[in-house]
Amino acid sequence: MSMSRICVIIPTFNNGRYLSGVLDSVLQYSSDVIVVNDGSTDGTDAILQACSPQVRVLMYTPNRGKGYALNVGFTAALAAGYDYAVTMDSDGQHSAADLPAFFEAVGRMPQTMLIGSRRLRQENMPEMNTFANRFSNFWFTVQTGRRLPDTQTGFRLYPLQKMRGMRSLTSRYEAELEWLVRLAWRGVRQIPIPISVYYPPQGDRITHFRPAKDFLRISLLNTAFCFLAIVYGYPAMLFRWLTRKINVGGNNPKKNQIP
Repeated sequence: MSMSRICVIIPTFNNGRYLSGVLDSVLQYSSDVIVVNDGSTDGTDAILQACSPQVRVLMYTPNRGKGYALNVGFTAALAAGYDYAVTMDSDGQHSAADLPAFFEAVGRMPQTMLIGSRRLRQENMPEMNTFANRFSNFWFTVQTGRRLPDTQTGFRLYPLQKMRGMRSLTSRYEAELEWLVRLAWRGVRQIPIPISVYYPPQGDRITHFRPAKDFLRISLLNTAFCFLAIVYGYPAMLFRWLTRKINVGGNNPKKNQIP
């Protein structure tokens, strides 16, 4: 697969402390990088002005949320002719050394969504993360009938052609869950691949997750998706399954043979 068909999208908001290091490491594996500056106010603009010309920078103000930033990145990637986009966080938690695993896997399994799967018990990992991920995994299975070990990771590879016309309804962290569910309803294959993750000590950690507000938004989204799964999600998946079975049967030469 030509590497020019895959870009790396990095949304960032007030992560100037880590952004330069993240970009330097990503550029070792890809020269197709899109950074979406989601209204940062910490000097991120100056860092991006000084970064490699290989990095395409998109920016706007004020801050509108991670989901909005990713929508901007996906739209730009599709317009530029990319077929796939790997999304990474800008806080240094994701390792660029895992990028080749995504590139190799999608070469073997085209038009697949790849979801980074973290080891959920490790040094400095917040306990809340483990609980929230199990909570999210449970509702994802209820809404799609599928199982994934890590539905909250932001390190993913999206098949952009499968996302045409799919603009997220939400604009913050919950948008990543929304895309996961809606792509499952579209019949897109979703495969987990192991990734490493680094959690800095508590005093050095930068997070923009608002536990009360964001957990409420995620809960409301899950409630809505449980209803939508009944009226749309499961019927759509069943229709695709039946259509595939009929097409496979129709293409079976033995089916039309005279006994």
